[in-house]
Amino acid sequence: MNSLTYMQLLRSNRSFRRLWLGQVVSELGNWFNFIAALGLVRLVANNAVGATTIILVARLAPFTLFAPLAGAFVDRWSRRTVMIVTDLARAIVTLSLLLVHSPEDLWIAYACTILLSLLGAFFEAAKNAAVPNITGDSDLLAGNALMFSSRFLLMSFGAALGGWTASHFGYRAAFIVNSLSFLVSAYSVWLIADRDTRQDQQAVRPKLKTISAKRRAGYWSDIREGWSYIIHHAPVATILGINILWATGGGAINLISDRLGGLVFAGQHGISGDSAVAALYFAAGMGLFIGMMIARRVGTYLELRSRTAGFLGWALVAQGFLFAGIGLMPTLVFASAMLFMSRVVLGVEFAIQETLLMRLVPDNLRGRVSTTDRASELLVWSFSTAIAGWSLRAITPRTLTIISGLLSASSGVLWIALFALKRVRLPQRSDDQSIQAEAEIVST
Repeated sequence: MNSLTYMQLLRSNRSFRRLWLGQVVSELGNWFNFIAALGLVRLVANNAVGATTIILVARLAPFTLFAPLAGAFVDRWSRRTVMIVTDLARAIVTLSLLLVHSPEDLWIAYACTILLSLLGAFFEAAKNAAVPNITGDSDLLAGNALMFSSRFLLMSFGAALGGWTASHFGYRAAFIVNSLSFLVSAYSVWLIADRDTRQDQQAVRPKLKTISAKRRAGYWSDIREGWSYIIHHAPVATILGINILWATGGGAINLISDRLGGLVFAGQHGISGDSAVAALYFAAGMGLFIGMMIARRVGTYLELRSRTAGFLGWALVAQGFLFAGIGLMPTLVFASAMLFMSRVVLGVEFAIQETLLMRLVPDNLRGRVSTTDRASELLVWSFSTAIAGWSLRAITPRTLTIISGLLSASSGVLWIALFALKRVRLPQRSDDQSIQAEAEIVST
């Protein structure tokens, strides 16, 4: 598989460079917002776990509910326009968090978080559906790896800077930075030509039998078409199922980071709760960044030797056991190191898996399938967060971490079993035919 390096891709592909730069700025602001919002709610609610759980669920649940609609929407309409409008709307909503001052104002924080999640569902659907068209198939892995690695690098520095800013300048500064970042992102996306974000359907019509000759009657039929495709394509259905199973344990990571950093490790060596939480997010983000950065070379090696399926399963198992080990670490430094190693493995696995899914799904269905994948995972993520918050009445954050890690590792065990029993197999790629055409249906 011939693929450009990250720098070659950025230099040669202007549309991708603009989309990437917009994401860099907005993601940095997003992590300022996230750490500040968690700290503000923790402060206003006097460390109540219920308030933290609500803000985390509010960040996830709307995405889950509206992602299928967002996927159908961006498969019909201008993906560029969707990204611009949602960025502008998020710039306004973020400033509303400046109104939260007392426990009576917590509803504003919840409402703003819900709106940001809803708008984010449409932005992510449009971006994820557009990336394969902007990069082309040969550079898709490099494009995905760069997009996600940048996101997680910014998670590290954004969380660290957000914690530092909240400690030294207050939460208001973080919210203002986030609002400005969305404006910069909107401008960057505006510079991209709309035609670059969508495949020429006339050119691929003879190859894709699933494309309808006339416009669909409604969004519900669009959504059902996406579900039908998933059900009848075993590799795609398996990827979605594994992500859901991973989320049963991995979905508690945000609550775990808040409780371990904000309560368990707070005060060690004089570190504040906000700084401890930021340290854990920094370790996770750096691990994911490094994992994503090496994913292009690892993915190329695995594809040449037809070992992709096996790697994905064992990587999921490894990251789960490393994650469980965080609960056994005595200090913030050791816990951060274990989290870092877990996220390196997960970062490589995620980049390769996401690229595989994008190649399997035709362009006219990609928005619906990718958002269904994300929505299903986040639905379970939301329940996992809620159940984890409830469980902390009976168990410690350390015990919760161990249980969550082992649950996330079970997704790798199931993946390995399905391929070992030959219930699922990946279609073969050839130089003149993309996997995207049709995934092989395997009887289960």
